[in-house]
This record gives sequence, C-alpha cells and structure tokens, in this order.
Amino acid sequence: MELSETIIHKSGRQRKSAPASAHMSDGETKLSDMEDGDDQPLLRTLDSEDRNPKTQRGIRGELGSVCLLLFLYVLQGVPLGLAGSIPLIMQSKNVSYKDQAFFSFVFWPFSLKLLWAPMVDAVYLQRFGRRKSWLVPTQYLLGLFMLYLSFTVDSLLQTKGQGEPDVLTLTVAFFMLAFLAATQDIAVDGWALTMLSRENVGYASTCNSVGQTAGYFLGNVLFLALESADFCNKYLRFEPREKGMVTLSDFLFFWGILFMVSTTLVAIIKKENNKQEKKKKRVREETQGVMETYRLLFSIVKLPAVFTFCGLLLTAKIGFSAADAVTGLKLVEAGVPKEQLALLAVPMVPLQILLPLIISKYTAGPRPLDVFYKAFPLRLLIGLEYALLVWWTPSVKQDGGFPVYYFAVVLLSYTVHQVALYSMYVATMAFHAKVSDPVIGGTYMTLLNTVTNLGGNWPSTVALWLVDPLTSKECQGAVAQGCGTMEEVGLCSKEGGVCVVTLDGYYVESLVCAAIGLAWWFLLGKRLKRLQDESPSAWHCRVTK
Repeated sequence: MELSETIIHKSGRQRKSAPASAHMSDGETKLSDMEDGDDQPLLRTLDSEDRNPKTQRGIRGELGSVCLLLFLYVLQGVPLGLAGSIPLIMQSKNVSYKDQAFFSFVFWPFSLKLLWAPMVDAVYLQRFGRRKSWLVPTQYLLGLFMLYLSFTVDSLLQTKGQGEPDVLTLTVAFFMLAFLAATQDIAVDGWALTMLSRENVGYASTCNSVGQTAGYFLGNVLFLALESADFCNKYLRFEPREKGMVTLSDFLFFWGILFMVSTTLVAIIKKENNKQEKKKKRVREETQGVMETYRLLFSIVKLPAVFTFCGLLLTAKIGFSAADAVTGLKLVEAGVPKEQLALLAVPMVPLQILLPLIISKYTAGPRPLDVFYKAFPLRLLIGLEYALLVWWTPSVKQDGGFPVYYFAVVLLSYTVHQVALYSMYVATMAFHAKVSDPVIGGTYMTLLNTVTNLGGNWPSTVALWLVDPLTSKECQGAVAQGCGTMEEVGLCSKEGGVCVVTLDGYYVESLVCAAIGLAWWFLLGKRLKRLQDESPSAWHCRVTK
C-alpha cells in the first residue's frame, strides 16, 4: 500500500496532463483567426464531415493502434513504479528523512513537464514523424538508463554490504528516469490524437489510465512482492530461501532489454506518416511555435481569476503533506513489511476505477468545487487518524508479524482516505474543464493540472525534510551524550548508550499540518468556492493576431 498521494498519482490519474500545445480538431477556430479584444468563448464550428455524419467505424479496425498505445503507457508506468518503491527500500535501511526528502525530487518532472512540453510539440523531424522523433530516442534512453542501473543499483543501495545508500546518485538516476518518462508521456499523448480516428480518439484516455496504472503496478507492487523473501517463501515457494525470486538489478535489466527491443520494433514497424493513415478521418494537430505557446501560458496566468486559483491550488495540500508523504515510511520504520503495504493497494484498484464515476455525478453541475470544500475536512481528519495508526502500530506487532485485524484497520483507513482524495481530485479536474477556454483548451488544462500537481509535490518534500529537525532524541545509558547528529549518535553508541526518541517529528507535523489545513479551509476555502461565481469572460484570455 502506498499512502503517499504523490506516488499514487504517478500512475497518471492526477499527474496526467495533456500536451502543452493547443490541439484543435478540424472544425475548431484557430488562434490566428480570433479578433483582437474578443473576450467571449468561441464556439466550435462544424465542418462538412460534422454536418453530414457518417456511420462510426468500430474500434476493431484500429485495435492494433489501441494495443500499441496501451503498451506505451504501460512502459511509461514501470519506471514510475520502480521510483515509488525506492523510498520504501531505503526506509528499511534506516536512511534519514532528509535523504527521503531529497529523493522526493524524483517525482517532480511530471509536475514540471509544462516547461519543456512546447519544445516537444514544436521541434521534430518531419520525415521520421512528429511524435516518433521524441518517443524513440526517449525510450532508448530509458532502456539504457535501466540497463546501467541494473549493474550499479546494488552498490548504490549497498544491498550486499553494511554501508548507507548513495542517495545523491540514486536521486539523479531516478530523476532522469522520471524526466524521460514525462517526456515520453508528452509524445504519446500527442501521438494518440492522430494515431486513432476521430470516432475512436476517446479510447486514448482509457489506454492512458489503464496502461499507466498497470505499469505502475508492475514496477511497484509486483516488484516489491517478488523481491521480498518472506512473501515468496510464504506464498510462492515450497522450500524457503534467503532472497526473493527477483532482485532490483534483475528487474531493471529485464525492463531495460524490453524497452530497447520494443522501441526498435516501434521505430521500424509503426509508420507515423503512413499515406493510408492520412486518408482516414483523424484529428488534425495544429502546430504552434515554442515562444507562442509560452506567451500564451503567460497571458493565461496574468488573468486575476486564474492567478488567484493557482495560488489556492499551490497551498491547498499543505494540510495533507505529513499524512501523504510520511505515513507509509513511518509504518515501514515501525516494522510493517513494505511488500504487505504495497499489496494492500490491490483491492483499491476497483475502488479507484469506480470512485471517479460515482463522484462525477456530483461534480457535473455548475459548482464542482463544493465537493472539494466538503471533502477537505474529512481528509484532514484522516491525516490525524493516520498519526494514531502509526502510534498504535508498535503495540500491535507480534513475533510472527502483524495480526489480520491490523491490516483490516489499515485497509479501512486507506479506503476512507481514497474517497476523500478522489472527491477533491475529481472536483478539481471538473472545474478545470469548466473554466478552460475552449479555444486553447489543451494549453489551459495543462497549466492548471501542472499547478495542481506542483501544489502536492512541494509540501510533501518539505514535510519529509522537516521530520528529523522536529524530532527530539536523548542518549540513555551514557552520561553527557546527545543524539542530535549522526556523530553524536555514534558517540552515544560507543559509550554504551542508546538513542531514544522522546518526541517524534511526524506527530508534530501531523498536528501542525492539520492546524494549517483547518485555517486554510476556514479562511481560503470559501474564497475558492466564490471563484465558481466568476463569469466565463474572467477565465478566457484575449489572444491577438
């Protein structure tokens, strides 16, 4: 089970954002056709095909393209799942929370890809293909990075020795994996618009959701289960062994080879500029220059309503940061097997599929942020309940592990957390769709999604960073020795003492975050709701010729 929202939504359900260019179908009005000073939304005009609709072709004729998209999204999810498993592995090696905070920067590229998405959209080789120009080299680099890590990750994690993990090198390596995966995401998102016909382009979002979720599951839950000797000995083996069925280096090597082989096949077999493909009715992409897109983004941010909304999005999740970022690591520190936590995410998959469908019924109206406002205090309460859960965990531990009822309590807590989380998420996404200018919907949605994701990333990093400074320890068994630094901990142990935690910074953070979140809800929550009363013109930017 992953309690971190940052990690959970690496599967694409929250961190997912559309390509940064303002993609428009054939019948939409181009930006250059807008009159200067027109601040009203432009309606989609109908082309000849729309006025004379034809019978929709079934998905059967494009099943190959759908399968390819699904496979590409699965590949994208695997390195993200692996990156999500590293903090749990490092926590079992007693790394500091400052190191965990440093490693958390690995999860930032999906929240910052707006910075380089315009370049991916605008710069390409025409003969090779607009999307393949980025997809192929990016996936080759992903494969090479995985192959490199397969030979070095054991030494970086010190799995065969007693040394501490090389957090800096691990962070740089997995940051590059996440950066390349985010770049691949931009390319695949854009290719999906033209790979499928207009009648079937809606299947792209299904491929996105299912593929990234499956890839993350393979790279995180499945890997942690197969890497665990206890899990394999208990469920998969007749004779126990000291190690799991796979190691991290084996897993990385396998996926590195698969990336290299599959990318080669895609580069050779799949033609992006196939003449027969061009004859089919497909969504046409409009190309904007890099600087034009950046100017467009800046003009959106300058709108008072958008600027206020972005400020609220960047601060709304401070109250949840301790619960989302630290709780899972604290449970591992308390002795809960990391593979058991990962496996608790399995029964959540049906819930995560059904929740958006159920919640969307309440967010489809004119005031979707009302759901966000009502779910906010529930999520704050769950954060405090998580702190109680961590405090309760050591007292429940037995010689053979943890009883079944303990995991039932954890699963129930996680379920309620997911209900609150998805209520806020679906409400936010519904509001994004409601206010985005239809003329520049792709760029607009990408900006708002990026700000939303960044609003969850930076508080999580800060929360991890502050756990150690807020924690108090004392040396028991040795006179005049402290435990404030690693050197003092070593001296305490050398003198025959032991460092004991007198005040855990996690509990301090949980209370402080809850207080900040409650203050935000009282002072700024109503301000957020009032944004729903703004007229459509307050959200639509004026684009000149």
